[in-house]
Formats: sequence, C-alpha cells, structure tokens
Amino acid sequence: MLRSAKSLFGYRILSLDDAEVGKVKDFYFDDLMWTVRYLVDDTGGWLHGRSVLLSPVVLGQPDWDSEVLTVLLSEEQIMESPGVDMDKPVSRQKEEELNIYYGWPSYWAVMPLPVPMSVGEAGVAASREKGDPHLRSIREVAGYSIEVMDGDIGQVDDFILDHEGWTIRYMVVDTGRWLPGKKILISPGWVDVVEWLERKVRVDLMANAIKDAPEFDPAAPVNREYETRLYDFYGRPVYWE
Repeated sequence: MLRSAKSLFGYRILSLDDAEVGKVKDFYFDDLMWTVRYLVDDTGGWLHGRSVLLSPVVLGQPDWDSEVLTVLLSEEQIMESPGVDMDKPVSRQKEEELNIYYGWPSYWAVMPLPVPMSVGEAGVAASREKGDPHLRSIREVAGYSIEVMDGDIGQVDDFILDHEGWTIRYMVVDTGRWLPGKKILISPGWVDVVEWLERKVRVDLMANAIKDAPEFDPAAPVNREYETRLYDFYGRPVYWE
C-alpha cells in the first residue's frame, strides 16, 4: 500500500509490550536506492526528548485506522538503545553500533557501488565527512525545487512510500505559481541528479509534459489504476512488472 510520508508524521509507536514509546517524527532514506533506512522516533517526555532511530525491519503491520505503528521491540530495548544526536549527520559508526545492539543486518553490505557524485556533491560529502553522505531526511528534502529540462516547475511537497518494502515510489511536486493548485507525482527513477547544496532536483522531463500530466489528489489513494495512467502518460516502464 502506498502512503504519504507526511501523513505518517505523528503516528504513535507501540512496543511489543503495548507501551507507547513515541511518535513518528521523520524518515531517513538513502539517495542511492531511494529506500527508507530509519524511522525517527520522537520519544517526547518518556526519554526526556531523546530521539531514537528504528530500522524498518522491526516495523510490524501498521494500523492505519488508529494511526499506530507497532515495532517488534520491547519498551526496555528502545529505552536502552544507543543515543543519536539528531543535530549531526548519522555516522556509519553509529549505524554499526545500532546494528550490533539490535542485531540488524547492514543494508549497505548489499547496496550497489556508489554512483558518481553530482556537481557540488563533493562539498556536501566534505561537510558530512563524519556521517553517511547518502542518508537524507524526508523533512529536509521537502521544499527542494524541481527543475525539468526547460525550467523550474515547483518544489518537493511530500513523498509517497510503499510500506511493504519502505521504498520511496514518488515525490509529490507542488507546481506552485506555475500551475496554481496542481500537484503531480514524479518517480525517483526519472531523476537525473539531485543538487544537495543547491536544494534542487533535476528531472528528465519537459515542462509541457508536466502541464498535462495526471493530477495527484492527496485525498485519494495512489492505486494501480492511477499509477498505470501515470506511467502510460510519460511512456516509462512500470516498476511492478
């Protein structure tokens, strides 16, 4: 099932022993695979405002009606989890510490070799040299401008997640003043490059195509019928075959 990332912010997080251990604050995804690697659990007053990183491997089936995510961890396990300073990049050392503590697999061991850095990315890598340069905050990237082959057409407003594999299927683009009131979906597979320093996403599409693209309604579910129309419109191969 596909869900808006923003719609999950604030979901209550319950432990295996039915204790409320915080709320969803953010997601970290890697920009090589466009896959969620961590959920940021804002523990609030329970752990004196400390945030905890939780891997999707411990997430159970969400209760959409009650807006609850259950994690396959005890309250004590989360309480004793290694601390993370959310004001700094998440280091690979910290990720390894989390993996050892929880017994999680290292996702980077099966990732493809890094792609060449985009223009300006070296500066980002240098500024994040003590952190994993490929981990990005969904809250941070929302607001990046979207540039197609012949101009700017809006900005990233949200992300659509496939909770089965916690993959980012689409970016929600608000076309702003260019096409007031219209939102569209763009697959990460159509992205040429992300300029992290410039906060800009370059997409392999033309403005005229965007203008006539199937409109996205945040109040309606992203179902296979809509996805088929979207991929047919752009003439792109679908991901589900």
